[in-house]
Amino acid sequence: MKFKIIEHTADIGLQVFGGTLAGLFENAATGMLSIMLDGVDGVRPKKTYRIKTEGVDYESLLINFLNELVYRFSADKFLFILFRVKRMGEKAGKYFMSAEASGEKIDPAKHKLNFEIKAATYHDIKIKRRKDGSYTTKIIFDV
Repeated sequence: MKFKIIEHTADIGLQVFGGTLAGLFENAATGMLSIMLDGVDGVRPKKTYRIKTEGVDYESLLINFLNELVYRFSADKFLFILFRVKRMGEKAGKYFMSAEASGEKIDPAKHKLNFEIKAATYHDIKIKRRKDGSYTTKIIFDV
């Protein structure tokens, strides 16, 4: 399982899983899209954006990554369907990542929006490494 949608008072959230930290980030982005749309099958990877983000830890890095996708959705009317973390790490106390996100412009004829996500929040976020080496986290979105 990559993610599951969870209910939260007045908002909506995800419990996300990943075999790797990069996989966790990719699955979080895919899960966020599944909240926004009623069915993701109609979104095609027609254009790819390069996305770079920084943070003070992996939690802030994840929130910054997701909020960059929310910004592109709002500003560019763009839906992302494929995510690939190219590089991530920590250097001198700063966390960084670069990723590719592919998708297409919103087409109201084929993309039915469920929720408009305003932002990924820091509410109770904590990335946890499980005993088997995989990762999990909970993310709450302001809708």
